[in-house]
Amino acid sequence: MQIKDCFYLGKVVKKYSFKGELLVKLDTDEPEIFKNLESVFISLRNNLIPFFVDTCKLHKSQLLRIKFEDVDSEEDANALLKSDLYLPLSILPTLSGNKFYYHEVTGFMVIDENFGEVGVIDNINDTGAQELFVIDRDGTEILIPLNDQFIKKVDRENKQIIVNTPEGLIDLYLE
Repeated sequence: MQIKDCFYLGKVVKKYSFKGELLVKLDTDEPEIFKNLESVFISLRNNLIPFFVDTCKLHKSQLLRIKFEDVDSEEDANALLKSDLYLPLSILPTLSGNKFYYHEVTGFMVIDENFGEVGVIDNINDTGAQELFVIDRDGTEILIPLNDQFIKKVDRENKQIIVNTPEGLIDLYLE
């Protein structure tokens, strides 16, 4: 399994017990859908290694308390601290309408109803308070907030996202 075939699930943030249990901070709006995992891939030394789950349950809001098979001590758990967890893209449910996964729209053309073609989505910046489309327009970076009011249509067939942004937003980047 390669990272390009997976999505980022979360990161091991701390040990929970001396018996190898770990707490994983999930990168999701719906943590409850991951409380019955059977296995995950953990990134170790630039390889994705499969780990099978003994037990897992939600722990507070965005944390998953997880016990892996053959991780039975503090030393075993220490080796996994700060590791990233991944799952195969194939297990994600298909979204429709204007809902989309961030990885799904990379490479889509953004078209503003007033401005016209804005550019191609390079990635999505979700590190701040507001998620942003990071768009490449012939070498110029344009940022458009991911706002349900702005997104008018996600056209998967033509790999386009139609938006209606406030007047002048796009021009700010082009002057």
